[in-house]
Amino acid sequence: MNDIVNGYLAAWNARAEERSRLLEEHFAPAVSYTDPLAQVSGRGELDRLIDGVQAQFPGFVFTPVGAPDSHHDQVRFQWGLGPDGAEPAVIGFDVVVLDAEGRIADVRGFLDKVPA
Repeated sequence: MNDIVNGYLAAWNARAEERSRLLEEHFAPAVSYTDPLAQVSGRGELDRLIDGVQAQFPGFVFTPVGAPDSHHDQVRFQWGLGPDGAEPAVIGFDVVVLDAEGRIADVRGFLDKVPA
């Protein structure tokens, strides 16, 4: 379970070339991602979304908050986004569903704390 969360957050923190490798390793080809601000399908669209978030929050990193929880093929976890080592400016909660190979096939994201 921690491997899934760590792979997920590593992809969101990685730059282009490394991110492409992480997306291929941890996400299904037709991954679906939905949160209050975006809805994308496929690794390519997710890659572009991550690139946009990194541009919007330069120097920020995603970190896990608390322990993940799982059952069957689903994992839920909370994350923070902020400057490395500082209090997160954004806190969110994601639920991921895994495919038969254990890759992330679907993401449902929620935002618990956002900057004013």
